[in-house]
Amino acid sequence: MTDRKKNIVLLGGLLVICILCYGKILFTDRIIRAPDIINEYYWTVLRLSQQPLADVFSLNFVADWDIYNNSGNTLEGGGLGNHFLFWQGLLYHLIKPPASVGWFIVLHFFVGGSGVFMLCRTIGASLLASLFGGLIFALAPEMASLINAGHVLKIATICVAPWAFYLLERGFQSRKVVWFMSAGFVLALQFFYTHWQIAFYTCLCVGAYGICRLIGCMVTEREKGTSLRLVGLNLVVLGFFLTTVAIDLFPLANWSKETNRGSMSGANQGKGGLDRDEAMMWSMPPEELTGFVIPGFFGFSRQEAGENPPNISTYYWGRMVFTQTVSYFGLLPWLLVPLPLIFRRDRYTWLAVGAIVGGMLFSMGKYTPFYNFLFDHFPGIDRFRVPKMMLFIPLIAVASLAARSMDLLRDEVCRAAPAFRRYLVGIGAVAGAMLVLLAVEYGGKDYFIRIFTEYLAQPTRYEEGSQLIMQRWNNLMVETAIAAAFAIGSALLIAASNVRSIGKYAGYALLLLFILDVGRVNAKYLFLVDVPKETKKNYTTPTVEFLKGQSNEYRVLPLNGGPGPYSSNKVPVLYIPMPVQQQRWQEFLDGFNLMSTMPDLINLRYIVYSTAQYTQERGQLESKYTPVFQSPDGSEVVLENRTVMPKAWLVPSVLMVSDPRQALSVIQSPQFNPHQLAVVETPPQLQMTQSGTSAGAGNVLVKRYEGEKIDLSVSSAANALLVLGEKYYRGWKATVDGAPTDIQRVDYVLRGVYLTPGTHTVAFRFDPLPFKIGKYLTLASFALFFGMLLREWLMRRDHADKG
Repeated sequence: MTDRKKNIVLLGGLLVICILCYGKILFTDRIIRAPDIINEYYWTVLRLSQQPLADVFSLNFVADWDIYNNSGNTLEGGGLGNHFLFWQGLLYHLIKPPASVGWFIVLHFFVGGSGVFMLCRTIGASLLASLFGGLIFALAPEMASLINAGHVLKIATICVAPWAFYLLERGFQSRKVVWFMSAGFVLALQFFYTHWQIAFYTCLCVGAYGICRLIGCMVTEREKGTSLRLVGLNLVVLGFFLTTVAIDLFPLANWSKETNRGSMSGANQGKGGLDRDEAMMWSMPPEELTGFVIPGFFGFSRQEAGENPPNISTYYWGRMVFTQTVSYFGLLPWLLVPLPLIFRRDRYTWLAVGAIVGGMLFSMGKYTPFYNFLFDHFPGIDRFRVPKMMLFIPLIAVASLAARSMDLLRDEVCRAAPAFRRYLVGIGAVAGAMLVLLAVEYGGKDYFIRIFTEYLAQPTRYEEGSQLIMQRWNNLMVETAIAAAFAIGSALLIAASNVRSIGKYAGYALLLLFILDVGRVNAKYLFLVDVPKETKKNYTTPTVEFLKGQSNEYRVLPLNGGPGPYSSNKVPVLYIPMPVQQQRWQEFLDGFNLMSTMPDLINLRYIVYSTAQYTQERGQLESKYTPVFQSPDGSEVVLENRTVMPKAWLVPSVLMVSDPRQALSVIQSPQFNPHQLAVVETPPQLQMTQSGTSAGAGNVLVKRYEGEKIDLSVSSAANALLVLGEKYYRGWKATVDGAPTDIQRVDYVLRGVYLTPGTHTVAFRFDPLPFKIGKYLTLASFALFFGMLLREWLMRRDHADKG
């Protein structure tokens, strides 16, 4: 059997093990209990599962403006690179939800594990050792617990990363440009998954890997021509990545400028990005390094406003704001890491050690000078929060070292060396130390509880009370005991590898022990619940059905649940929760008041309340809102805003306010009358009537209202400002009677154009330039890449024919 066929067989085994270990979320009609999935991602899956198969493979590259989310939402076309990832839509088409969500996750675990497998094979690991490395990545609770958090796209993005390292390493070994181009291409595909923090971290680490390998080659080979070629090939990775990802990168770079993390946001001491405290909130405290050996030392996950599952006795109580995941790779991989440092101190070992140390320091964020220095001086770091997210890099490194260790355990020369016997003593000492720790925890229970009472009693979002002290300490002892048992078992099996009669089976036994160890922890993060009742009948509710029958020119604000059921049924919603918003829009939301004119301006016509909540607040709402629908079960009520503005209207007077903060305060004022006055931030282009005067401005007819196209027919009796109840955004262009005109920022977040008296046709089109440039660069890169692949295939075929 050829090496290629052996690799395929082992990868098949990796897939089978993944399916068996994650079967709970695969073969089910229930849904993963994660708010991000139930309230948001699941609705996207439902939409994708209903699209025609032909649409799965369609490539409609148009910068989109989504009228159904966030009062108009866009990434300027950034994110459309996701259309190249057709396998997502295909999977959701072939496997119906909710099971398809689980399959998407697990198949990506397999993809990531396969990348680690191939990386291990490339650096010289055997088949069994490479399988072990792939399983460490695919089954590690650090990855599996992301299921509980509902971070579906984060999982998918992380799982592409090992392939970038594999392809780059193949490039260094072969010195062929096609491998370096492939590394850049894979980084672009990873970017298309839209979790840009993981993509950014991967690019940083791939760049560091390439630089380190380049320096190593320059030192060992000392040939000027070779060094220059390698420098050029590394630049190929960077250049090809940037051009391939341009369809997303160019518009996103432009979009990000005016977000609450952009260069103009005012955060981070006026330099843009996130405020330091927010950016470092999810830093891993140093004491939680204990969790790499004892996974439940600080509890498991967090309580999501529900009862504790029976296999969790204590939820997370550490120093981070909260956490839904666990930083555990399995105990066995860490016990194996020292072996390459003892017997195989080559470039791959040192690169892996550097990745582990650097990744750990980075993950600890604010607790280390290392991350603080990067935050202050390295471009891009201050745009992201959750430094702990970097842990996938140490995971890849630990997996590769553990795979090499597995081969060293089967090496007779290695096992016969005195250093190996000292290694056995060392891992035995680790097991012994854990038993001693358990004894100290048990014997000094009263003393330690007295010393750490305040820490142990810290309330969480859902739990408080003195009972937490004993609950947490008892859990700590139980988890220490379990970890000690696995440490003893691992030490015994590693020692057994030195016994001739059973040594050849030790590797398989270690693999099984690893699966049992991580499987125990993973079981605490695979929560399933019934599919939300909103999806039982055609994925809708009577309230949604009522609102679907209303004009899509007006918006809805659900105050009794998430926006997903509405927007997925093409009911426009006022806002969706997003960690990154346009700065102006976020400030508008922060100051939003239902009793002001702000809901009128943004075309908020309907509010959905629970009946109980409406009963409590009815008195203060009656002057502005009236009930128009109640669900058949009486649980929901829809209120209509009686003072809502039409989609577009004419205003005879303007008030120029150059300070944006003052402009916001004006529209928040109870005296503000949007029918007669508009707030602008630049001098008017036409002579307008004086503020506060009354005039018959004219009328407006909406001829077309679509995502990227809005057409209006306007009859104006005098100079007027046409105000559109849509967000102001740079990518929009406007014409009046076919002639281009400037779009004004009106009423803080809206857009408008000045009109002279008469009848006019006004057209708005969303057509951002950065997207068009990026699109053509990406398509050219795809053509070049596939041309290079074809060239490589033809060259290999000719070589095989001649051979």
